[in-house]
Amino acid sequence: MTTTVTFTSAGLDIAAHLYVPDDADGRALVVGHPGTGVKEQTSGTYASLLAEQGFVTLAFDAAYQGESGGLPRGLEDPAQRIEDFKAAVSFLTTRPEVDAGRIGLLGICASGGYSLAATGGDHRVKAVATVCTAEPARQFRYGADGTQDPAVFQGLLDTAAQARTTAARGEDPGVLTLFPETAAQAGALGGEHGIEGWEYYCGPRGYHERSAKFLTWDSVDKMASSDVFHAVPLIGPRPILQVLGERAVTAWMGLEAHRRATGPAEIHWIEGASHVDLYDKREYVDLAVGKLTDFFTVNLDK
Repeated sequence: MTTTVTFTSAGLDIAAHLYVPDDADGRALVVGHPGTGVKEQTSGTYASLLAEQGFVTLAFDAAYQGESGGLPRGLEDPAQRIEDFKAAVSFLTTRPEVDAGRIGLLGICASGGYSLAATGGDHRVKAVATVCTAEPARQFRYGADGTQDPAVFQGLLDTAAQARTTAARGEDPGVLTLFPETAAQAGALGGEHGIEGWEYYCGPRGYHERSAKFLTWDSVDKMASSDVFHAVPLIGPRPILQVLGERAVTAWMGLEAHRRATGPAEIHWIEGASHVDLYDKREYVDLAVGKLTDFFTVNLDK
């Protein structure tokens, strides 16, 4: 059964879908979406499939995005994103279907980094897993593949600074549009990874009207000083699982997080999969869900 629910995160209303299987036994998972995604896309897919495996699952829209509250729309605030995960755990502890001592986090793409940071600071979380781990701050600073010229981010910071001045004058600062008009243009900018992202967010493959596909300019300077992986050493002795695509150009971020782990940590590679393949292609998603099911079945019961 799927129910639309809301909970509060730092004073903002967070919209979510709660999936409760008929055979629920108290084990529960919070599922976070990729950057600029919404709960009806990838996180909803994983939440639904994991509910079929007996977990109560909660897929939510980040604050300032989707159906959740917060202005300005499209703000990516790392601290708020981490708080959203903790608030989701708080919500689950109030549900009669959930055993408050058997809650885990699952973060996908951008939420992978945020879920690790939330786990590091919240001892109510028994185990954490990620799929195609990424962190927006690192991706903006270094590029999806980690090789971006530092001047690119400095240029973005220049524009973000001017946008703050523009807003202070009462004028519209505009937004940072994340995707060009065509897949070909996306490929020229970001190669295969760029094309796949465009196909998912802008094409029929995964398009959703509430997926904004833009960020406010102040999102950029908020990410300049963010490093969500700093909390990874605090997770141990609780376990970490990262499910990464064998062909994912973003895998370097997952490897960096893995090196910081102090407790049980595993990387599970999905052969042949790219980063975006793990959003929706069932031949890869089903393999990921199988591994996640085994991981959480064991570790939420310890």
